[in-house]
Amino acid sequence: MVQNIARATALPKTFHITSVEAEAMARAVVNLFKKWKLGDSVAREVLGGLSAEIYERWKVGSSGQIDRDLATRLALLMGIHKRLRLLFSNPERGYAWINRPNEVFGGRSPAEIMGRGDMFSLATVHVYLDADCEN
Repeated sequence: MVQNIARATALPKTFHITSVEAEAMARAVVNLFKKWKLGDSVAREVLGGLSAEIYERWKVGSSGQIDRDLATRLALLMGIHKRLRLLFSNPERGYAWINRPNEVFGGRSPAEIMGRGDMFSLATVHVYLDADCEN
């Protein structure tokens, strides 16, 4: 017999990403960009125009100060990664999807869309995958 269990009502007191979480996401995103085969210039644009010097530091594990905008971008990228892992049982197919042209994006690849550098472009890919995961 199926028994309905009441949902927890606890909510976090704050909705922010801690510096420790942001640093962990920065390391994960650098590794993710390697899997996605994004060049450094595209990767820096996806991160909102990060300078080459700062991105080089990220690549060796020193992310430094991460502001709210950058933390939000990192969270969106981790969400995109999570949704791709849900959609594709083979991780390599999900990694490759990022660079494949897609009709939904006017024949552009998700990497091209995200490479525009604005937050809206990242959110566009995230929302598209979110809707696909629900279907």
